[in-house]
Parts: sequence; structure tokens; C-alpha cells
Amino acid sequence: MRAVIQRVSRAAVHVGDERVAAVGRGLLILVGVAQGDGEEDARKLARKCAELRIFSDADGKFNLSLLDVGGEALVVSQFTLLADSRKGRRPSFTDAAPPEEAEPLVNAFAQAMRDAGVPTQTGRFGARMRVEPVNEGPVTILLDSRDL
Repeated sequence: MRAVIQRVSRAAVHVGDERVAAVGRGLLILVGVAQGDGEEDARKLARKCAELRIFSDADGKFNLSLLDVGGEALVVSQFTLLADSRKGRRPSFTDAAPPEEAEPLVNAFAQAMRDAGVPTQTGRFGARMRVEPVNEGPVTILLDSRDL
């Protein structure tokens, strides 16, 4: 399971003309599920996201986590994080889990964030979404549950 974490002052997701989710200060987390991922990957990655110290303290140092600052999370499923672009010009997505396996794990990830005490909203799985982050910093971190 992969995640791209962006520190935001706010973020929103739209499907068509409908705003389906919005958060204030916190993290926009794009999540991709790989074949073979399971609920332990979702829990481990969520714990890391909630506790990762990427918010500045009074001295401007990255010493505070999402939990420390009372921030929110917006979780958006993004299978393209599993793209393999090593050959040719068209990415392959064969490493991505099929939707029927990925959706429950994205939901498990979001629930694990909530269980950790982070107010969490989600995009709409499988929909064509318009994601609007307002990056803060910018700070962008890439995590893979297989590396944790």
C-alpha cells in the first residue's frame, strides 16, 4: 500500500459539481493499494500517517504530528500510485489491486485513521474526482507499507 501525503491548509474533493469531502489544516493522503496488500498494511500505514512529525513546532522544526496539531485527513484512493513506467511510454497498472480488493482496504485505512483519533473524510472510490489541495510548505512525503 502506497501513500502520498501532502500537508495542506485545506483540501476538497469534487465529483462533478458536488463537493463530496473537505478538510481544513491537516493532510491530503492519496492511497494506492497493491496486489497482496491486507488490513495490516492499512493499519500500519495509517498509524504512520497519523504519527508522522511533519508539522512545525514553535521553533519551525518538524516535531509535531497530525495528532499533535489536531489536524484532519482527507483520504483519496489513487490506483495510479502503483504505476510501473519502467518500460515504454504507457504506464502499466498490473501491480494495483483490483477494485473489489482495493476499496475495502482504502476504507480500512480511513477507519484506522479515525480510530487513531484523526477526523477523516474520503473521496468517492472509483469516481472521477477533482482534488483541490492547498499545499502548506509544500511538504509532500511518499510512504510504502512494505518499507515500514
